[in-house]
Amino acid sequence: MHARTDAVHRVHDVFPTAPPNAIALTIDDGPQPEWTPKMLDLLAEFEVKATFSLIGIQVKQFPKLAERIVQAGHQLCNHTMNHPLYIAEMSRKKVDREITEAHDRIGEATGIAPKFFRSPGGAWSHAVFHSAARHGMIPIDWDIDPRDWARPGTGHIKRAMLKAKGGDILLCHDGGGDRSETIKALRKVIPALKKRGLTFVAL
Repeated sequence: MHARTDAVHRVHDVFPTAPPNAIALTIDDGPQPEWTPKMLDLLAEFEVKATFSLIGIQVKQFPKLAERIVQAGHQLCNHTMNHPLYIAEMSRKKVDREITEAHDRIGEATGIAPKFFRSPGGAWSHAVFHSAARHGMIPIDWDIDPRDWARPGTGHIKRAMLKAKGGDILLCHDGGGDRSETIKALRKVIPALKKRGLTFVAL
């Protein structure tokens, strides 16, 4: 695969046959034993498929959860082995190790090679793009970021995500801390966006 020099942040750049009203929910930093099951149960309740950006060290610790994500019909995304926020400043060798180790752990746990790569914090460099391409992965970013990782309150998360429109990629988290606000917000956001005629797709 030829290395891209930018990251995809629109549904139709990845999924050109998706309907115009398609949106994609991406869920980062898991798997996590408390919040990933709750997220999976919520998505099943509303019949939504999502894309989970998995951290390799989390997959190594909780491989059965990674397997459960796949069994539920969701898409996988490589989110590095250790989630280094400074990845854009790392050497090509270190970047490749981060991405390759996560790629291997995800494959071992699920039998699947992730189709996508998301860089921690949206930090990109030539080395990051090159390594993602070497593994045949498409680099993805997002359009809607409610900053739920910072726990800004359920209302803030809900308001940010309700701004979604057709083609948007939405970001939220099931790992990295208490995600009760995210779960509560999505319980309101998902049916509201569906009522507006938007369709959730897995990338």
